[in-house]
This record gives sequence, structure tokens and C-alpha cells, in this order.
Amino acid sequence: MFKETGRDEMLAALNLQREAFTAARPEALSVRHDRLERCARMLLDHGEEFARAMSADFGHRSHEQSMLTDVMPAMSLIRYSQKRMKAWSKPEKRHVNFPLNLLGARAEVRYEPKGVIGVVAPWNFPVGLTLGPLAQAFAAGNRAMLKPSEFTERTSELMAQLFPKFFGPEEVAVVLGGPQTGQDFCALPFDHLLFTGATSIGKHVLHAAADNLVPVTLELGGKSPTIMGRSANVERAAERIALGKMMNAGQICLAPDYMLVPEDMEHQAIGAVQASVAQMYPTLLANDDYTSVINRRHFDRLTGLVDDAVAKGAEAIVVNPGNENFAGSNGNKMPLTILRNVNDDMKVMQDEIFGPILPVKTYRGIDQAIDYINAHDRPLGLYYFGEDAAERETVLGRTISGGVTVNDVIFHVSADDLPFGGIGPSGMGSYHGVEGFRAFSHARAVYSQPRIGLAKIAGLMPPYGAATARTLKMQIK
Repeated sequence: MFKETGRDEMLAALNLQREAFTAARPEALSVRHDRLERCARMLLDHGEEFARAMSADFGHRSHEQSMLTDVMPAMSLIRYSQKRMKAWSKPEKRHVNFPLNLLGARAEVRYEPKGVIGVVAPWNFPVGLTLGPLAQAFAAGNRAMLKPSEFTERTSELMAQLFPKFFGPEEVAVVLGGPQTGQDFCALPFDHLLFTGATSIGKHVLHAAADNLVPVTLELGGKSPTIMGRSANVERAAERIALGKMMNAGQICLAPDYMLVPEDMEHQAIGAVQASVAQMYPTLLANDDYTSVINRRHFDRLTGLVDDAVAKGAEAIVVNPGNENFAGSNGNKMPLTILRNVNDDMKVMQDEIFGPILPVKTYRGIDQAIDYINAHDRPLGLYYFGEDAAERETVLGRTISGGVTVNDVIFHVSADDLPFGGIGPSGMGSYHGVEGFRAFSHARAVYSQPRIGLAKIAGLMPPYGAATARTLKMQIK
């Protein structure tokens, strides 16, 4: 186990960064560009090493998947931010009320760095969800302190070794430790805090930050519904749903959590998902492409969800194409389990699954599916499959979610120019796109008054009289 960073050490790192930030103001955009370039260089030089560390942390994780879902997205957001931060940083002209605009008054918004950003990263995508937020914090001109997960110990230790080779402590600090360290980290007086993780933990993060009035971005999760419309191409939809559910063994905040299908299409849809899994993963236990559940605790939690559902009347369909003996394995790999006849009394339908379990609910009409979604917490993602444009717009118009992917799952997070975030229990605020730059920036209002004495001319200063009456009559209509 790594050595935990103490609270005094964290506070000293924060003070060092804040002092350096203040002393360096204003920093040229070239400095931000250089920091982003060093992030890119770290990934280029050590991306493969990160992938090996993640595989060791998971017990097994697909090397290609780590490169595709951690290293590549982080690099993409770095390059995207480098290209656009100059435009994002330009002052934005704003309207000045009549008659001040005619007399030379000017107004603008300057997007300025906040200072020191705290980033709490999760274990499921430990590199991508650390370097992605860091890229946008750097693009906005900030310094950063990073708290990677203790569940991915080797990956976190590698970060602690590599970041000092590319950055000074006044630019980036890596904090290592378990739950207590995480609590102490979130209680620091940052200028902004970004947390990615479970909704239950997010509540505690928000409480901790509130004592210092620290603005917070919460990237949480929830039960992202997947609607298969009657007009959907079932085989194509099933293949994409299976890919999204099996990727990282379902340990994705945006994974399709449960599937809603028309009653008369249920068996066809389930069969198509089974066939798609078999095509992608003819075997699972020794298959390098299929990732393990992160640890035994999460493995036991997932098997408990299945057992609870079956005990309460669900039918479990285990998708095991190679007929392998998972009970005889000493690892934490799990096959996909499809659950039929589920209801809200089952634990699997109450909390985010975060693993290879796919409940299936049926509906008679699209209104029934929409009503079910709206009766539950607003999800991080929502997925609709179908070619019926009117039905698609009905779904989008009558539901609320953090983001949407149409005719696929998860992919909206891959569009760097789209904001990524949740709403309500699935999150607060967003990053990616210009929204990420602005999340880590202070929108500073700057008003410039002309030389002419406007207040006196407009009757805005005593003694009030006829000019005051004219202004009031003109403005209050």
C-alpha cells in the first residue's frame, strides 16, 4: 500500500500552488499550451505503461481497451483544448443599456483562471478521468491537485512517480491515500473541486466543500435507460447495447443500465444481445479483450444483485458463450447476466449497477416507457434506438437526462465539443467543450465608464429633478 498524503502536506501543496499562481498573474497562453503539451508528452511516453498498470489493478483489463478508453480520450481532450483555448480566452463583448452605449460606455466578460483546482478521480477510468479534467483546468490557466483512486493503487502510484518528472509541485501535485485522505482532500479550500464517482459519495463531497464555499462539479452516475423503439433495427441496436454493456465489464458511469423494449419484441431483443455478446466474446475467462470486475467486494455486490432479483421472481439468463466454469475461477471476471421480469422491489432496479448485469423491462406504448423513466432519478445518460423521428422527439422532449446518444450508447461523451455532465442525482455542472473551460474559469465582468459625467446627465445622483424623471419614464415601461 502506498504512503498516504497527510492533511498538512496537502495544505502546504495547496498554499504553494496558490502563491505561485498569484505571483505569475497574468500568464501568457503559451504557458498554458506548454503545460498541455507536457501532459501529451507524458501520455505519449508512458501510455503503454499506464495500460499495464491498469490491467494489474483490475486483475485483468484489456490493453487495447485501456488505450481506447483512457489514453486516447485524454489525449483527444488535451489536443482539443490546445486548439481552442485562444478563442475561449478572448474577452466577450456584452450589451450596455441605452443611452450609456451611445455615450461610450463599454462592457465585457473576461474568462480568467480561478486558481487551484482539486480533481478527485475514480477507479473505472483512472487515467482518462484524471488527465481529461486536468487538460481543461490547464487550458483555463489553473494549477491542480489530483486525488486518484486507492482502488487502482498501481496506476495511482505511477501517476505520483511520473507527474513530478513533467511538472513542478507549484503546477501539479498528486495526493495518495484512502477514504480519510479523500475526505481531507475534499475539505481543502480549493478554488474549484471536480469529483467523479458515486452519487452517495458525491453528497459527502458537496458537504465538505460547502464549509469553504468551494464551487463544485460533480460527475456522478445513475441508471441510464436504454429505449429500444418499435422502429429500431433490433440486431444493430443489440450489438451496440452489448458493446456498451460489456466494455470495461459494465463498469462505466454511462453504461446502459437497463433496457426498455416493446412487449412483443422482448425475446427477439434478448436473443440479439446474446448473439452479439457471443460474436464479440466467444470466450470470457481467458479472453484478453474482456475486463475483470475491479475487486472481490464489487464482484460479491454484483452477484448479490442477481441473487436478490432471482429470489424476488426475476429470470436470470447467463450469457456464457464458451460454457466456461466461472465458479472454478480464482479471478473476478463475470459473464453478462440478463434479467427478465424485474421490478422496483429488486435492488438491481434501485441503484446504479456498474457491472455486467442487464435488466430488461417491457412496455406497451412509448408513453409507458417515458413515465417509468420520469418516475425515477434523472440519469446521466439516456439512449434511444429507432428510426421514428416523431417518437424520438417525444422521448427527448418529455425526459430529462445529463446527455443523450441516439441509436447508440455512451458515444456523446466522446464528442469533445459537447458538455459532459449530469443533472440532479446524476451530477452537477459539466466539463468538455467550452463549458469545461468556463467551469474552471471565473467570468469576470468589466465595465468601462466614459469621461462624460453620465450619472449627472441622467439624473442618477442628487439632487434629483427633471432629468431623473425623464430617465425613470424612459426606463420603466
